[in-house]
Amino acid sequence: MEPIFYTVEAIQGDYAQLLSDGGLEHSVTMFLLPEGTDVGSRLKLENFLWTLE
Repeated sequence: MEPIFYTVEAIQGDYAQLLSDGGLEHSVTMFLLPEGTDVGSRLKLENFLWTLE
């Protein structure tokens, strides 16, 4: 699986609104994201694991 890069656009309660580098929107529960994730954070999804970039 190729890595996909996202930017956190907003956090609404328990969910983060993400925007991929390709322009696709995605909503993910904060529970799955790395500690320290905040608005503006860059994330990488690779092999079903989220990491901060």
